[in-house]
Amino acid sequence: MINTVLFDLDGTLLPLDQELFVKRYFGALARCGAAATGREAAAFIDGVWAGTGAMLFNDGNATNRDRFWDSFCARMGGGVSAEALEPLFERFYETEFEAAREAAQKNEAARKSVDLLKEKGYTVALATNPLFPPVAVKKRLSWAGLDYADFAHVTTYDNSRFCKPNPGYFKDILALLQKEPSECLMVGNDAADDMGAREAGLSVFLVTDCLVNEKGLPIEGFRQGSLTEFYGYVKELPEVK
Repeated sequence: MINTVLFDLDGTLLPLDQELFVKRYFGALARCGAAATGREAAAFIDGVWAGTGAMLFNDGNATNRDRFWDSFCARMGGGVSAEALEPLFERFYETEFEAAREAAQKNEAARKSVDLLKEKGYTVALATNPLFPPVAVKKRLSWAGLDYADFAHVTTYDNSRFCKPNPGYFKDILALLQKEPSECLMVGNDAADDMGAREAGLSVFLVTDCLVNEKGLPIEGFRQGSLTEFYGYVKELPEVK
C-alpha cells in the first residue's frame, strides 16, 4: 500500500515556463558571477554548466555539491575557489534569483495536495533534482506557496549523491525515509527523470500541466493528469493506518 509521496518541484508543484526560467536565471547569475570573478559572463556560465554536468552524471562517490565545485573550479582555472564563491552563490539565491520568479506561477492544488496527504497520514518528501543548494530550493518553494517544513525530506545538492533518473537517487531517499519502493509514489512532470522512478520500483503519476518529454517517450502507460486532477486523485486515496 502506498504511504509515501515524493514530489518533483519545477513544473510539478511549481508550474514553470522552463525557457523563460533559464533565461532569467542564467542572465542574473552571469551578471553576478562575472562581477565577482572578473571573468567574462560566458566563461562563468560555461563553468556552471560544467559543474551541472558533473552532478547529473555523479557516480555516487561524492555529494553533488562536491562534484559541482570541483568541476566548476577546474573549468574556471586559478584564483577561483568554492570557499570564496559559495557565499556569493548564497547571496545570489537570496536576492537576484528573484528575477526568475517571472517564469513561475502558483497553483493552489499544490498546497492542497500536500496538506491533504499529510492530513491522511502520508509521508511527503520533495524529490527535486538536487542541482541547487538549500537556499535556492527554499526560494522556489516559496514561489509555490510551500515551505521546507511541509516535507519529511528535501533533496538538495549537498545531501544527495545522484540525480534523476538514476535509480540510486530514489533508493537513497527511500533508505533515509525507511520506506520500501512498493510504499512510494513519485509525482512529477518529466517523462524521463521523474517517471524513471519506476526503474527503482516506485509507482508514478505524471503531471501534465508543464509536461517535459524531450526524448519522445511513450507515456500512455503512466497514471497522469493535471495537478488539479492529481488533487482529485489524492481525495480518493485512503487514510494511512
